[in-house]
Amino acid sequence: MKAVVQRVTRASVTVGGEQISAIGRGICVLLGISLEDTQKELEHMVRKILNLRVFEDESGKHWSKSVMDKQYEILCVSQFTLQCVLKGNKPDFHLAMPTDQAEGFYNSFLEQLRKTYRPELIKDGKFGAYMQVHIQNDGPVTIELESPAPGTATSDPKQVWPVCALQFLPAPLPNSPSELTVALFPKIYAF
Repeated sequence: MKAVVQRVTRASVTVGGEQISAIGRGICVLLGISLEDTQKELEHMVRKILNLRVFEDESGKHWSKSVMDKQYEILCVSQFTLQCVLKGNKPDFHLAMPTDQAEGFYNSFLEQLRKTYRPELIKDGKFGAYMQVHIQNDGPVTIELESPAPGTATSDPKQVWPVCALQFLPAPLPNSPSELTVALFPKIYAF
């Protein structure tokens, strides 16, 4: 799952010449759902978006407050094109979740946002529609989020399985102990 989060002074969505959603100060989230996304990625992304510190505090210190801290609004727009892979110069979207699955997943994402934050402050576009998204970026501040973050699949020690390599020799080495020691971090076992 990929999200482009923009700090805005205002944002709106227009479909067929009619404005269907609008927010004042807050964040606009463009969300791209991939084939492999699960509830775990959904929950991770909701937490990241709601707690992303892109606002200043009362004393003017930058990067101190989240959208929840400030009680600002969120405008979400489903954008499958974030899952683009270029084939030469042509975009390919085979990594995006198919529309029939993605709509339910996107609605679950919105539901989780509303359940975790204030439902009246969460607005969205129209899934699958051709939309004009009007964004007045504040700063500009634009942050890209990915769930899981690139390179973190194996960097979390809680998710890493220890690896052990054993080599069996046909005969003991000269001056070697008679026991075999195997290191399975963080423990060491002797046989």
